[in-house]
Amino acid sequence: MTTNTPYAHATSGVAARDEITKLLRRFGCESIGFMDNFEEHELLLAFKHRGRQMQLRVSAKGWAELYLREHPYNPSRHRHNLAEHKLRALAQGLIAVNSILRDWIKGQIMAIETACFPSRQFSCHSC
Repeated sequence: MTTNTPYAHATSGVAARDEITKLLRRFGCESIGFMDNFEEHELLLAFKHRGRQMQLRVSAKGWAELYLREHPYNPSRHRHNLAEHKLRALAQGLIAVNSILRDWIKGQIMAIETACFPSRQFSCHSC
């Protein structure tokens, strides 16, 4: 039995990035930028909030490894070979990380706005 890997059906990285930008702008952030590191299969989000530089790094490779553990290659079920199965997982990971990052940002902002913790604790490090 396979599990339903979160974000396995995410379809639009661009829409998620647009939403991240809108969320961060409403929160008062400036100098927002995304960088795709195709060699490392990572997405980097950098922005400035109240004079502090923040960075978030999310790994598509990590997501793909999770997906492959939960959906191992099975030649009788898949029309493609093992290498293609891995490439497809990585390609979906490159889309999924945008949605993962969007949802993480939403959670952080909600926690700040509901006074769960002050904005000075807005913690952006590498994921």
